[in-house]
Amino acid sequence: MEGIRVRGFEQTTPIQSAVIPMALAGDDVIGCADTGTGKTAAFLLPILNRLLHARAADASDRGHTRVLILAPTRELCVQIEDDVQGFTYHTDLTSIAVYGGVAMDAQERALRAGADLVVATPGRLMDHQRNGAVNFDRVHTLVLDEADRMMDMGFWPDVRRIVQTLPPVGTRQTLLFSATMPDDVMRLATEVVQSPKYVQVGSAGPAKTITHAVENVPAGQKTEWLAKFLRTTNGPVLVFVRTKQGAERLARKLASFGLRAAALHADRTQQQRTEAVEGFRGGRFHVLVATDVAARGLDIDGITHVVNFEVPSSRETYVHRVGRTGRAAATGTALTLVSPEELRALEALRRSFGHELQG
Repeated sequence: MEGIRVRGFEQTTPIQSAVIPMALAGDDVIGCADTGTGKTAAFLLPILNRLLHARAADASDRGHTRVLILAPTRELCVQIEDDVQGFTYHTDLTSIAVYGGVAMDAQERALRAGADLVVATPGRLMDHQRNGAVNFDRVHTLVLDEADRMMDMGFWPDVRRIVQTLPPVGTRQTLLFSATMPDDVMRLATEVVQSPKYVQVGSAGPAKTITHAVENVPAGQKTEWLAKFLRTTNGPVLVFVRTKQGAERLARKLASFGLRAAALHADRTQQQRTEAVEGFRGGRFHVLVATDVAARGLDIDGITHVVNFEVPSSRETYVHRVGRTGRAAATGTALTLVSPEELRALEALRRSFGHELQG
C-alpha cells in the first residue's frame, strides 16, 4: 500500500476495477482494453497481494519463482519490471527482467536463486531454459501480456514450450492481456487458460482521447514535409516506419535538418535502445523514429503526436502505434502520411475500423 501511495495511485481505472476482483478470486482472465488504461497494474497488484500474503503465512517459500510474466519486447519487459520495482519497493519480494541484448550472467544468477517474479521475453527465456538455469515447478501465476503481438512476432511456439514447463492448466492461474484480441489469439488462448473470465473495456480500438488525421504527401516529399511539421510541434513526437533501415535513414535525415532525432529498432544494441528511449523521455530528443518494436511497451508521458510515416499494414498495427499517445486520459494526435500509391491501403484501413479516418 505504501508503494501504491508513493506512485500516486488514488483510484482504479475501469480495466483495474474489472480485473482485480477476478484475479484476487483466483480466476483465469482474458482482458482486452485500450492502451494506456492501466492493464499492467490490473494484473500486478493482485499478484503482489497474493505473494505477500503467502510470504506472511510461510516464509519458507523464498528461493522459488512463483510468477512468470511473458512479454514480446525488451521495452515492455523493462516497463513491467519498473512497475514491479515501484510497487514492491517497501517489501522483500524479488524480481528479474530477462531479455536479449545484454549479458546472461546476472539473469542466470537471479533465475537460479529463484526470484519471486520473472518478467521475460520468450526467446531469451528459452536460452536460459536450454542452459538449465530455470525451475518453474512452483509457479502459481502466468501472465501473457500483449499476446497478439507475441503471435505476430512468431513467439507462440516458444510460448507453448515454456508453458509446458509450468504446472498444468487448472493448477495455476493464467492472466492474458492485450489491446486487441483477434480470433487467432482467442483460439490460441484456449491452450493456456481454463474457464476464463472475459473482460473488455472500451472498444478495443484507439482511445477516445486521440484525434486522427491524414495528410496526403508524395512519397519523395514525406521527409521534408515531416521536418517542417516537427518544427511546429513542441511536445515529443514518435514516428513509426516499416523497416530498420528506414528508421536509421529517416533519423539521420531529420538530424541533418537540425532536429534532435534518434532511431529505435531491433538491430540497435540494448545500450543504444536504452539511450534512445531515455533521451526521448528526458527531452534530449524531440523525435524518436521507431519500427514496431516500440509499439508495445513504450510508455512515455506527454507524447503529443504519433506519426505513421507510411500507412500501417493492419488495424492492429495502427491501434498499437497510435496508442503511444492519448494515454491515461491525456489527449494526443495520430497523423498518417499517405502517398498516392498508398491510397488503397488507406481505404482498407478505414474499412477495418468501420468508419473513416479523418483527412
